[in-house]
Amino acid sequence: MNFIPYSKQVIEDDDLSNFIETLKSDFLTTGLKVNEFEREIYEISNAKYCVSVSNGTAALHLSALALLCEGDRVLTTPNSFIATANSILYAKATPVFVDICEDGSIDLDMCEDILKKDTSIKAIFAVSFSGKILDKKRLKHLKNTYNIKILEDNAHTMGAKLTYSDISIFSFHPVKHITTGEGGAVVTNDKALYEKIKMLRNHGQDDKHQMLDLGFNYRLSDISSTLGLSQIKKLYSFIDKRQSIAKRYDKAFQNTIVKPLYSFTKTSLYHLYVVRIDFSKLDISKDEVIKKMREKKIGVQVHYKPINKQPYYKSLGYGDEETPMMDRYSKECLSIPCYPTLSEDEQQYVVNSLLEVLNA
Repeated sequence: MNFIPYSKQVIEDDDLSNFIETLKSDFLTTGLKVNEFEREIYEISNAKYCVSVSNGTAALHLSALALLCEGDRVLTTPNSFIATANSILYAKATPVFVDICEDGSIDLDMCEDILKKDTSIKAIFAVSFSGKILDKKRLKHLKNTYNIKILEDNAHTMGAKLTYSDISIFSFHPVKHITTGEGGAVVTNDKALYEKIKMLRNHGQDDKHQMLDLGFNYRLSDISSTLGLSQIKKLYSFIDKRQSIAKRYDKAFQNTIVKPLYSFTKTSLYHLYVVRIDFSKLDISKDEVIKKMREKKIGVQVHYKPINKQPYYKSLGYGDEETPMMDRYSKECLSIPCYPTLSEDEQQYVVNSLLEVLNA
């Protein structure tokens, strides 16, 4: 059996033919394909504006620069890829880590408790973790009640609609719902934010090539956009397949020591399928399970180690926050393979292998 990764891209014949067509065209970068791809993204997201960028981290970086001022304090989650919190630091603002809920996402009730007491909080950078869409009405309440900015890090939820938040970002890394190789996007309904992010993406220049700010070269190419255009047509079929896999996993793990992060829900687009295992009750460690699963040619992953306890963040004085839910979650979590071309036989092999390793 070939190695089964925790996730991977799906590249098909139509993707390749469209890709080759663009390679033969006159424009390989900053051409019409970029505009077409951006239009598809903002229409799917129910947003007015979209700026495509070179990767998801660039999307976060530019969004943070557009939303934040130096010294702002920003509520965010310890349960994400490091880029989410890093983008706050890029803007010379201060991350404030908030504990998570049982589903792995930031605890919005706890965010409100903090906002009631701390008027220095200027924004929330929230993550739709693993593909489960955040509570939009709750975000609207927090935004309007406390006059803060809201960024939704939707790197795990391509297809999520923009409603009340100031900005939503997406990632098109190969393990995500669709891919452009590397790539990302920012969507917003605020024209001023759109213009600023578009300007910062292109060296700080406006449409007349006047440099207005110190910007970056974060443009997405026509080549990447062509792949994105081909992939985005298949987004909902990819989501359907991921949700079907999640349903099968939920059923297969019933009455076992393996617990899904949350029961199947249509509000999750299942970028990840995360399980929790109470290793304190077993004679095997999580590291040993990961090693033995890889010996069986199955890639499992940890999403995530707490950001606030990463060595760099500890050097900044973080790490002692009271985040008991995150601390327990990080000891128990494993992401198992979930991607559209994962066959039913492979899914069953993953289930059988994990239970065999745990019960050995």
